[in-house]
Amino acid sequence: MIRFAFAGRVSTEDQQDPNASRNWQLGRAKALIDHHGHIVTEFFDVGQSRSIPWKRRPQASRLLDMLARPDRGFDAVVIGEPQRAFYGNQFGLTFPVFVHYGVQLWVPEVGGPIDPESEAHDLIMSVFGGMSKGERNRIKIRVRAAMAAQAQVEGRYLGGRPPYGYRLADAGPHPNPSKAVDGKRLHTLEPDPATAPVVQRIFRDYLNGFGIFAIAQRLTAEDIPCPSAYDRKRNQHRSGIAWSKSAVRVILTNARYTGHEVWNKQRKQESLIDVNDVALGHQTRLTWNPTKDWVRSDQPSHEALISKETFEQTQLRLAARNQRSVRSKVRLQHPYAFKGLLTHETCGRRMQGNWNHDKAHYRCRSPAEYAIANKIDHPTVVYLREEQIIDPIDTWLAQVFRRDQIEHSLTMLESAQPDSSAADASMLAIRQSLTDYDRKLSSYRAALEAGTDPQLIATWTRQVQSEREVAAAQLTALEAETKARPRLSRNEIRQLVESFGGLIKILRAADPTDKLEVYRQLGLTMTYNHETRVVVAEVQPPPPVCVLVVSGGGHTR
Repeated sequence: MIRFAFAGRVSTEDQQDPNASRNWQLGRAKALIDHHGHIVTEFFDVGQSRSIPWKRRPQASRLLDMLARPDRGFDAVVIGEPQRAFYGNQFGLTFPVFVHYGVQLWVPEVGGPIDPESEAHDLIMSVFGGMSKGERNRIKIRVRAAMAAQAQVEGRYLGGRPPYGYRLADAGPHPNPSKAVDGKRLHTLEPDPATAPVVQRIFRDYLNGFGIFAIAQRLTAEDIPCPSAYDRKRNQHRSGIAWSKSAVRVILTNARYTGHEVWNKQRKQESLIDVNDVALGHQTRLTWNPTKDWVRSDQPSHEALISKETFEQTQLRLAARNQRSVRSKVRLQHPYAFKGLLTHETCGRRMQGNWNHDKAHYRCRSPAEYAIANKIDHPTVVYLREEQIIDPIDTWLAQVFRRDQIEHSLTMLESAQPDSSAADASMLAIRQSLTDYDRKLSSYRAALEAGTDPQLIATWTRQVQSEREVAAAQLTALEAETKARPRLSRNEIRQLVESFGGLIKILRAADPTDKLEVYRQLGLTMTYNHETRVVVAEVQPPPPVCVLVVSGGGHTR
């Protein structure tokens, strides 16, 4: 009898039930291998998009790693549905690994194991990969078209953070019957009594001749919390020290204050992680759409804070000021070796690159962006020349990763590795919880067969299944993190340090753009204290590709 590993995947983006999806995929897999063997282990990814390559899915990646081990415990892999497992050309990039290690891949659509010599099998799997990609694209188009219609025709609030000046209010049950049964409700925007008057004042002051910075200054001087300070729970990544020019400008350009819903300001854009290695797949980032692509509701959808005429007058004044501020000369792009790596200690902001007198500088203009009335004692402008720090940084890096200091580096990096005992204890507790949930579900099934009220059993079952899904997701995340951050042996750390030791040699002769990439790969961060004129530099080097990760305390100068 053949020992099988079951592989599957479910995405939660379209509200799929992970348990139901796993069960029917597992059922198809078991039907295929009936009389041939039995499943001894599972690799099932929850919440992973099909567009993510196998190497970046936690369970699929673990399966690929297990293929290379002689003690893997299974002889073949069975998949319940190829359209959920493979997307686009993923089969062509993954199946050769199975062939290399002599592990069969069973798929229901071919009636058994895939024959690596069969052109028909290869064609079938390629077709399913294309169908999977087409299905995802069709779903994306349908969903976006439906949301655009809901926003434009119905003026429906489609989620997201309410703009400053509004708060969420209940708008009745969800129009979708199945979602309404689950207790889902619609929401709309209503004026926030604490912040709506501030929004109205900002528009009024701007049209009365006050500039954006002057408005920010007045609000801060009167101790009116800025948006990030007012809602700290969702803005912990922001300082909240004062009103900034950008915060005032965002309010002045937000058309939702006229009472109309606006959707599609941003979109999820997929871009290649590495153009030289397409197999790594894409990464998704939010990108601003052009104003012409924004979808506005035909009719008012919530109470307006300002009139349409006020908003239009504001936009005209903003446009006029922007026209006057446009420079006639073309701005050149200058290279900066420490772009995004240098932080000003006083305010915690990243210092911006600034080209002055044909040399690279870094500056912090916090008072020019944030109201001067804030509580931080900050100079008007803080400057730091790149040439003052680049040679000391390169010299220090060369010393840290010098081969005759490798033992010292080994000791520091080895001691900085994470202790996995807490994660192991957490995973053990979660596994015990999963066992308890399964025991409860079994007892509910027994109670149902014994004649207990089906509606009561259904309520209990939904609650336990929901709790089990959360626990399973937590376990998956912990396992992925533990796998991604294992402890390195001393020899592995030695190889890591030696690889950096060779890399440092090229720094002094490298172009600033190349230097920046090296610094980023080394995990270099710097903090500048303008009073003492001291730069504190720290490196937390990640490993080369396909090695392992060392996290925690880095070297400090």
